[in-house]
Amino acid sequence: MPESDRALLEETALEAGEIARSFWREDPQVWDKGGDDPVSEADFAVDRHLKHRLLSARPDYGWVSEETEDDMARLQADRVFIVDPIDGTRSFVAGEKTWAHSIAVAEKGRITAACVYLPVREKLYTAGLGQGATLNKAPLAALSRDRLMGASVLSPRVSFKPEFWKTGPPEVSRHFRPSLAYRLALVGEGRFDAMITLRPAWEWDIAAGALIASEAGAMVTDRHGQDLTFNSPARQTAGVLTASLNVHADLLKELA
Repeated sequence: MPESDRALLEETALEAGEIARSFWREDPQVWDKGGDDPVSEADFAVDRHLKHRLLSARPDYGWVSEETEDDMARLQADRVFIVDPIDGTRSFVAGEKTWAHSIAVAEKGRITAACVYLPVREKLYTAGLGQGATLNKAPLAALSRDRLMGASVLSPRVSFKPEFWKTGPPEVSRHFRPSLAYRLALVGEGRFDAMITLRPAWEWDIAAGALIASEAGAMVTDRHGQDLTFNSPARQTAGVLTASLNVHADLLKELA
């Protein structure tokens, strides 16, 4: 990993925050991509800035973004940027505060640098592979709970449908935040014991948060316990499980 990738992501995220805030609560134009999946003019403006800024600095990197048409040439690149210009667009459009910029670098399928930035909440998470994770420059450490029962878990309601579990949903306290990247970062921050999503997850939603959580000490895999791999042809993973070692093991035992 080039030593300066992490700093580049941080600088660019702060710039993206200024752009996004200029649209926030200013009635931006919004379109429906289908299936109640909104996108705003702010998403496109941030995406354009990130693509220009990051690829100007690293012209040999590939590009994966929710708001850019896929270019399969990325599969031949040793390193790629994986970006969600605004993770939590629904929250952004509603004028709420919980939305984030999620920016990561993957090298041969593995995330090496990451940044998740919540401009309105003034929370800047960064991580580098083997370098640890921080929130506003302060080191992060995930919780080390020894069992799933009673854990605090970030998850959409659908993940607790009985059919996903061998003997029914576990006894935990369920919580939710609109941004998937933020949910992963919150586990790294030690605010919650675990994060789960059982449906296929888009890489741009999870790439940055996955490194932040793992560098803070959490176990991060897909729903089957396999390591996450990025810059795949489909740009998706088989869900995500993030927790301390013992809680993660319990989740795998309980899931159908």
